[in-house]
Amino acid sequence: MRDDYQQLVDEITAVLRAPATLENRDFALIAFGAQDSEDSDDTAEPALDPVRTRSILQRRSTAAVRAWFEAFGIARAQAPLRIPPDPAAGVFMGRICLPVRHRGVVHGYVWLLDDGHLADLELGGPAGARDPRLTRAMETADRIGALLAAEARAGEELGELLRDTLTGPPAGRDAARAGLRAALRGAADGPLALVAVVPWTPGTGEDADHPGLPHLPGIVAACALPGDAAGVSGTAGVSGTPGTADAGLAALVRLRAASALDPARATAEQLLRSPRATAGGGSPGGPLPRAAAGVSAPRRGLEDLPAAWQEALAAARAAHADTHLGPVAEWSAIGPYRLLAALPALPPDAAVRPLLEPAHAELARTAETFLDCAGQAGRAAQRLGIHRQTLYYRLSRVRQLTGLDLDAGEDRLLLHMTLKAARLGPPGR
Repeated sequence: MRDDYQQLVDEITAVLRAPATLENRDFALIAFGAQDSEDSDDTAEPALDPVRTRSILQRRSTAAVRAWFEAFGIARAQAPLRIPPDPAAGVFMGRICLPVRHRGVVHGYVWLLDDGHLADLELGGPAGARDPRLTRAMETADRIGALLAAEARAGEELGELLRDTLTGPPAGRDAARAGLRAALRGAADGPLALVAVVPWTPGTGEDADHPGLPHLPGIVAACALPGDAAGVSGTAGVSGTPGTADAGLAALVRLRAASALDPARATAEQLLRSPRATAGGGSPGGPLPRAAAGVSAPRRGLEDLPAAWQEALAAARAAHADTHLGPVAEWSAIGPYRLLAALPALPPDAAVRPLLEPAHAELARTAETFLDCAGQAGRAAQRLGIHRQTLYYRLSRVRQLTGLDLDAGEDRLLLHMTLKAARLGPPGR
């Protein structure tokens, strides 16, 4: 199907003699036309536009670029519209945007670079009739819209089967797994891995028909899950700061080999660049809570997908809680969080609870770092950027608050695991 998109984009490029770029509703690149030099002897380099270049190289536009273009009303546009250049925004060339719609729903955009040679192209409207070339281009855009709509419907059906396989009632999981196996055919045999992205913002309002499910080459099925099913715990940490509960994304990724998770990691990194990999609930005017992704251990077949989903979720929760692991963490690399993520929500141990008060956040961080360094004072002081005597003083305060002996192995274990559990936070707040 990607070849179909490329062929249609090439048609638009040829008709209008302008390099066309096709992006989906979330500004992820699908196809692009060649940008040739107008010089007759082909010795001059074509003028490059940084926004288009970045979109092609990174396969996606930035959130700032998306917001800038959406401010022109492209999501509601029913007809082509011009967007002027703005060097301050990095948009050095003007554009003509062809909205890609199907049955009234926008599924993407075709962008035409205009270095001035399209200035006389009549878009149509009260001022005059539309240029016949643009009419042909819009007919092609309509064909693209039909393809994108069909792909979205197929993706939604696969997503529903994946959702039921992962979190549906036990009585219906066998049927969902059988349907997923039939739809995926040979890909169902694996090797596969599940990627969890938390938080993930599904479509709302005008985007309700666009759940934001990604179309990346390695993904064979994807679904958005509500916060309770996604087990999202937000950013709770050792200071007791409450987290946020948002939806999550599950993406089933086909691997080249059971021993290589690189395709799943690459997919996770691409998903984290999506504008939907953010959450509400941040402080007004402040940054949105960061998203994180987890990757399960490889699987053969679909039978063990629910367990793989729990692994991916645990890894995502760990990456979300512990920046040293993120933004993408693999199940095999999250250490004690593998055990902690499987435990039910429990109150902190009574001895350690005073240390988790916000007023003692620095002491909690010091104790956690000291224990992470296996009790080696020199390493811990260096990591914290403090003098060793300052470290000893803080540890003495920890002993006073908790009554725990940091020279005793069991007390160390209790303190360490309680601090890690507090950092991870309970599942699905």
